[in-house]
Amino acid sequence: MNYPTQAVARLSHLGVLRARGADAAKFLHGQLTQDFALLGPQEARLAALCNAKGRMLASFIGIKPAPDEVLLVLPSELLPAMLKRLSMFVLRAQVRLEDAGADWAVYGLVGRAVAQGALSFSNPSQPWQCASSAQAHLVSIYPAEGVNRALYLQAPSAQAPAGEPAAPGLWAWSEVASGVATITSAIAEAFVPQMLNYESVGGVSFKKGCYPGQEVVARSQFRGTLKRRAFRVQTDAPVGAGDEVFHPSDAEQPVGLVAAAADGLGAAFLTSVDSAGPAQSAGPQALVSMQVSAADGQALLIGPHRVVAHLLPLPYALLEDI
Repeated sequence: MNYPTQAVARLSHLGVLRARGADAAKFLHGQLTQDFALLGPQEARLAALCNAKGRMLASFIGIKPAPDEVLLVLPSELLPAMLKRLSMFVLRAQVRLEDAGADWAVYGLVGRAVAQGALSFSNPSQPWQCASSAQAHLVSIYPAEGVNRALYLQAPSAQAPAGEPAAPGLWAWSEVASGVATITSAIAEAFVPQMLNYESVGGVSFKKGCYPGQEVVARSQFRGTLKRRAFRVQTDAPVGAGDEVFHPSDAEQPVGLVAAAADGLGAAFLTSVDSAGPAQSAGPQALVSMQVSAADGQALLIGPHRVVAHLLPLPYALLEDI
């Protein structure tokens, strides 16, 4: 298929956590890997909550609709645990944390659908922008195969954004193709941010103050070469998040872990008016975090059935200097 995409997907697997109060941004600034103190209304943040060992418990996309309010989008399966954990550290801060899922429906927009509504960006391919109205928020995220993508938050009772319903599996595949993995229960506490390239996609600030796990994250960045990175692979069959990755030189000792995967259904529809054509690699794909030394061009093996996987280029450059 080769036609302009204007796809809209209802992302019922995502929820919204609200922080409200005079200290909302300040509180999150001290808990997450990104700078929320300087977050402006036209910006968004990719961030993670880490444990004391620097391992990511959850990842979020955050916006600041008002001076005393921050919204965090994350997988619904993790929301209760993150709400409970963050609430433990509120202490005397003037902030109230709550599940705002009943107030916001989350949609994924692909291709021309990003620019079809009243909210838009001058450069929709630039990630981590936010455009807001009283009723909705549009957040640009990383493109997939050169096709623009965004999250759209609005009231559940409002009419869905303009566009064709996304083909089954399209959004999951576009997430993998974007090269940015979201933390789910299958991989919680498995990675420090750099193992998923978060420092290269706007998920870590090395200029902000302390947060849980900050010393480990900083030490990983500034003391020696990073030994594990996220890679994008094409697989011969579907695999799943949490599956182990093996190098053919030793099919018993894992060299990494699958962070996100998609079966490829709907990927052939991922085209845009300003793209060169359909997705170049439309089959099953995965994002794997593994030892850099294992990325030597040889086919990898994934999971108990040893599914064959081949490296694909990342859609962004890795930062060499912070």
